[in-house]
Amino acid sequence: MKGMILAGGLGTRLRPMTLVTNKHLLPVYHQPMVYYPIQCLVNAGITEVMIVTGEENAGDFIKLLRNGKDLGLTRIEYAFQVGEGGIADALKLGKHFVGDDKVCVILGDNIIEHNINEAVADFRNQPDGAKILLKEVHDPHRFGVVAFDGSGEITEIIEKPKDPPSNMAVTGLYMYDSDVFSICETLKPSARGELEITDVNNEYLRRGNLTWAQLEGWWTDAGTIESLHRATNLVAETGANKVNGKMPVLS
Repeated sequence: MKGMILAGGLGTRLRPMTLVTNKHLLPVYHQPMVYYPIQCLVNAGITEVMIVTGEENAGDFIKLLRNGKDLGLTRIEYAFQVGEGGIADALKLGKHFVGDDKVCVILGDNIIEHNINEAVADFRNQPDGAKILLKEVHDPHRFGVVAFDGSGEITEIIEKPKDPPSNMAVTGLYMYDSDVFSICETLKPSARGELEITDVNNEYLRRGNLTWAQLEGWWTDAGTIESLHRATNLVAETGANKVNGKMPVLS
């Protein structure tokens, strides 16, 4: 299975810091933000990774990550997303990198307490389709939210609903078979002009091969001043070497 870390965007909510660098290069406690999703993938046995970023700071990623071997990677590639076309638009850039393999996609500002090892192992054995990771949140209107039927099966995923059908949010960790790239090509931009990952997940749901697991431990993004501060505190309180499954501190 391949890995993709989506680390583009302008980081407008973190200005003025992001006027001089990409937000995923900002520190979260003891190390750059982008290290956390890399550690998450490596711990799950995924060591071939593509980093998708914007062109302006691409050289900084290469300078920091180099060939990835110090971080436990066996292969690292980089791709440029032009503009801000959405998560599904960035995902399309991985078509040739992933090939016929499966892919685990992580938003670069998502940080989790534990690991996704069991979910990744389950998806390796899943014949086809997709797998999403859910987390109970207190503010579901900010996220893609799942609706369940009486038997606990997902019936729909709604992006940022005004009246959320549940408090189970789709986190920024997704797993797909290689059909995801043809699905992305069929998408139309949403009202905000982006190709929405929720539309991708709903297509797998329509096909009947979308599975899910609940993420254990805490989960946060780090895309605002408040959430960056929260992420730093959570890592510090948990213990730097225990986040993502006791991965050693990288230097």
